[in-house]
Amino acid sequence: MDASLVGRQEEIARVDALLDAARKGQGGALVLRGEPGIGKTSLLRHAERAAGDFLVVRAFGAEFEMELPFAVLHQLCAPLLGDVAALPGPHRKALEIAFGLDTGTPDPFLVGVATLGLLAEASPERPLLCLVDDAQWLDHASARALAFLARRVAGERVALLLSVREPYRLPEFGELPALELKRLSELDARALLAAAIRAPLDERVRDRILAEARGNPLALLELPRSAGLAGMAGGFALPPSVPGVIEQSFRARLELLSPQARLLLT
Repeated sequence: MDASLVGRQEEIARVDALLDAARKGQGGALVLRGEPGIGKTSLLRHAERAAGDFLVVRAFGAEFEMELPFAVLHQLCAPLLGDVAALPGPHRKALEIAFGLDTGTPDPFLVGVATLGLLAEASPERPLLCLVDDAQWLDHASARALAFLARRVAGERVALLLSVREPYRLPEFGELPALELKRLSELDARALLAAAIRAPLDERVRDRILAEARGNPLALLELPRSAGLAGMAGGFALPPSVPGVIEQSFRARLELLSPQARLLLT
């Protein structure tokens, strides 16, 4: 199991139940909520690993695309567009308009119905898993379409799993089944830290990391990186904030890349 999923047995069971139901033709949706670094993306990765018998499609919300209607829906459906010809004419045209393949004004209801039909066409022989990460940055049109889908996949072999960063709230998802990820207990936090660190760790350093991370899994994994091997032996001073130390840890890794690689990431 991914070390970042230590202490997440109940959450894993909830995701696995969603997949099992979809296998039986009882589709459903689940919205994962929680603060940055709490493990939402790790649960999405677990779902993808557990869905070896599924067709998997993915999409990622992006803050700079929030003003582009249907941007995330297009990202999610792009691998399935080979089946669009099987849809009824009005539904096919609705998707083509929404995705910029035809001119006109998209009808939100027809786009939702057409997307549902496209997902059903894509999963006649095996179930379909739709993963949407960083859904707090969905464009409004995609959020409405995905909420429409989530309420209507009950009779399909489709599982829809979305992650939303707190404190963002999407009114479209307000009535959908949700799972809020809490911070780890001290026992689980210690277990995660032990699984992540193979080098000797001074007890004072361990207690300081646990206190600073406050049960946030990503912080527990990144704080030791920021300390370095020398610091882990004892006597280092941590930056004052968890977001700051996580940013510092990622920046240090970026600095190891070539200038061309850093420019590409930028």
